[in-house]
Amino acid sequence: QVQLVESGGDLVQAGGSLRLSCAASGTILAIYAMGWYRQAPGKQRELVATITSGGNTNYSHSVKGRFTISRDNAKNTWYLQMNALKPEDTAVYYCNADMRTVLAGRYPYWGQGTQVTVSS
Repeated sequence: QVQLVESGGDLVQAGGSLRLSCAASGTILAIYAMGWYRQAPGKQRELVATITSGGNTNYSHSVKGRFTISRDNAKNTWYLQMNALKPEDTAVYYCNADMRTVLAGRYPYWGQGTQVTVSS
């Protein structure tokens, strides 16, 4: 069974930093791209950042320059370093991966979400 497990969400003051992690486990043949999305109360889920297996990154305008996505291909793990956090960054953060697995072929997978709360 393939799983994505996030960790690192917490309550932090504005201006602070957090590092989120997402680890993929199971019978994974390939991970083509990894990403982070977030969903604030009453809003749609939105893209935060993505990174391909080759290292190409993409960021939403609202986090560019403050957040950094990185990955460790050997560990099937990727990270989101969040600096200079703002109250508007408060949301449930979900990791996502475009993966090929033994049982399901190529398919997008989602983690269960981790809460990030930024107090003013």
